[in-house]
Amino acid sequence: RYQGLQMMDVGDNNGEFLCLEYADSARIYVPVAKLNLIHRYSGNADSNPPLHRLGNPQWSRARKKAQQKAEDVAAELLDIYARRAARVGHAYPLNEIDYQLFANSFPYAETADQTRAIKEVVADLVAPQPMDRVVCGDVGFGKTEVAVRAAYVVAAAGKQVALLVPTTLLVQQHTESFQDRFADTPYRIAGLSRFQTPKEQKAIQDDMAAGRVDIVIGTQKLLGKEIRFNDLGLLIIDEEHRFGVRQKERFKALRAEVDILNLTATPIPRTLSMAVSGLRDLSMITTPPQRRIPIKTFVRTWDPLLIKEACQREFSRGGQVYLIHNRVESIDKVAREIGELLPDASIRVGHGQLPERELEKIMLDFTHQRFNLLVCTTIVESGIDVPSANTIIIDRADHLGLAQIHQLRGRVGRSHHQAYAYILVPDKARLQGSALQRLEAIEALGDLGIGFSLATHDLDIRGAGELLGDKQSGRIQEVGLTYYHELLARAVAELKSGESGATNKAAPTEVEIDLQMPALLPEDYLPDVHARLVFYKRIAACHDEEAINELQVELIDRFGLLPDPAKNCFRLASLKLKAAVLGIKKIAISTDTLMVEFSAEAAIDLEALINLIQNRPREYRFDGATRLQQRLDEQEIDQRFDKVVALVELLTPAGVEEAA
Repeated sequence: RYQGLQMMDVGDNNGEFLCLEYADSARIYVPVAKLNLIHRYSGNADSNPPLHRLGNPQWSRARKKAQQKAEDVAAELLDIYARRAARVGHAYPLNEIDYQLFANSFPYAETADQTRAIKEVVADLVAPQPMDRVVCGDVGFGKTEVAVRAAYVVAAAGKQVALLVPTTLLVQQHTESFQDRFADTPYRIAGLSRFQTPKEQKAIQDDMAAGRVDIVIGTQKLLGKEIRFNDLGLLIIDEEHRFGVRQKERFKALRAEVDILNLTATPIPRTLSMAVSGLRDLSMITTPPQRRIPIKTFVRTWDPLLIKEACQREFSRGGQVYLIHNRVESIDKVAREIGELLPDASIRVGHGQLPERELEKIMLDFTHQRFNLLVCTTIVESGIDVPSANTIIIDRADHLGLAQIHQLRGRVGRSHHQAYAYILVPDKARLQGSALQRLEAIEALGDLGIGFSLATHDLDIRGAGELLGDKQSGRIQEVGLTYYHELLARAVAELKSGESGATNKAAPTEVEIDLQMPALLPEDYLPDVHARLVFYKRIAACHDEEAINELQVELIDRFGLLPDPAKNCFRLASLKLKAAVLGIKKIAISTDTLMVEFSAEAAIDLEALINLIQNRPREYRFDGATRLQQRLDEQEIDQRFDKVVALVELLTPAGVEEAA
C-alpha cells in the first residue's frame, strides 16, 4: 500500500524468506511457509484501512465480522440460485439455418472474442437455467451485435426482449440499429423514450402488454410499475454503472425470473467483483475491430491555445469535435468563448434540459456533419456513434468518474483515423485522492481494450462495496477483496454441503504447521522468483489431494524431478488438508516434543485420544485443555514427519477417513 514497494527473496541457512522493502527503507521478512496468509489488498484506497499490530485482537475482530457478513451474503446468493434452479428455465429452441442466415447479415467481420462471446450467450439461452451473464468489451468492440444475436434467439422463440439503456439518445440510436438488423425478419422493434408524445408512449405500452412488440428499447422507464409485458424472456442492460441502486436491486429480483445479459465497457466494482469471483458468468471482448487505432490521451490544464490547435487540426482533415462541459448553467458561456476563439467553427450546444425535439435535431445534425463542434454535457456518454468525430475535449474531468471518462473518450476513434482525447483539469499538481488516481489510470492505460483494466483500477479506488444489497461499502474494504472472496467461497461451500459456519472448522490456510524441516522451491530448481511466488500461492490454494497431485505433476513436467525441499512443500500441504478437517489449529515440533493444538470444536476420534493418554502416558499427555504433547525420540526429519502423519491419521474418525 506504499509507494516504492519492491519484492525480493533472501535465502539463508534457516530457509527462504520473502522480503518486502518500502521506499522508507523499512523491511518486512515473511517466511515462505506463511505465504498462504498473504493476499493482495484491493479495497477503498481513499479510506486507508488501519494497520493492526501483531498480537492485537483488532484484526481478529475485523476478520470475524467480515466472515459473518460473507455468510449472510452467501445465504442470500444461494437463495437466488436455489430459486433459479427450482424454476425450470426456458430452453430456447434454435433453428440453426435461420439463425445462420441472420448472423450472415452482419456487415462486419467478427473478431475471435466477439464470436466466443456470442457462442457463450447463445449456449446460455439454449440451456434450461436462467442466464445471468456480463459481457465486458471496450467501447466500439461489438457488444451490440452480441445483444442483437441474443435478442434474435429469444424473439424467434416467441418471447419478448427488453433492452434497458441509460439515455434517450441511446434509445434512439439502438432502435435504429436494431431495426436495420431485423429489417428482413417479422419481428417488431419499438423504442420508448421522452422523444415520443404521451399518446405514442401509451400506444407502445399497450402493444407490449398485448404481445405485439417483440423487442422494446427504453430507459429506466421500462422498470416502472405501469409497464406490462406479455411474455418477457430476456432483459439486456446496457452500461449498468449508469443506473441507481434501486434499479440494480430491481435487476437482482429479476435474476430468478428472466434471462439477463449485461453489456459494459467498464463494469462497476460490484459487478466486476461478482464476475471475477464466479458469482456471475463473464465474457470478455478484448480484440479491437480491424484498423482500429488507440486514442492518444493527454491530461492537461485549460489552455485556449491548446484547444484552438486541437480543434483546427481536426477541422483541417474534415473532422468534428466534442467539447464536454458538464454544467448546464455555464455551458452557453463556454460555447461563446469557444466561438470567439474559433470564429470559423460551426458550433451548437446540447444538454438534457433542452426540449426533446430540439435536442434530437441537434444530434441528428451533428451525425450528418451539418456542424463541426458540439459543446455538450455528458449526455453523449453512451452509444453516440459519429465516425467523423475524432477529437474530444473534456473540461473539469476531475469531477467525473473513471468509467465516465473512459466512455466519453470512446465517443472518438470509432473509425480508422487517429483520434485524440484532451482531459482538462484546473491544476494537476493540486489534485489529490481518488480524482488524481482516476486521471493517472486513464492516462496510463491508453491502449485499445483496456476497459476491464480500468474497472480493476476503479475497484481499487472505490472499493467493491457489498455484493448484494443497496450499500456501496461494507466489510470488504476492512479485510481486502481477495481475502473476502476466500471467506465468501468458504461460506458458500459450507452452506451447499449443509454445514454451519458456526462449526468453526479451520480452513487449510489457517492451520499453522512448524515441523523444523526445509519446505521450499529451491532457487536452483526454479530460478525465476515470480514463478516461485506463483507456485507457492497455488500450493497454498490446493483444497484437496487431487489438486496437490496435479500441481506436483505439472512441476515435474515443467522443471524436472522434485528435490527434497520441494517434496516437503507438498507433504506439508497434504498434512494441512487433513489437519483442517479435524479442526486442528497448530502442529509444531520442538527439540524432542510434538505439540498438537485443537480448536474448541475439533472433530477428532475422542476414543482414540483417550486410549493414547491412558495406555501410553509417558509418551502422550495434555498441556492445558486443547494441547496434546507427544514425546519424540527420533532425530531424522522423515521419521518425525511420519510420526506426525501417524498421529493425525490415528485421530481421524472412521467416517471422515472413508470420505477422504
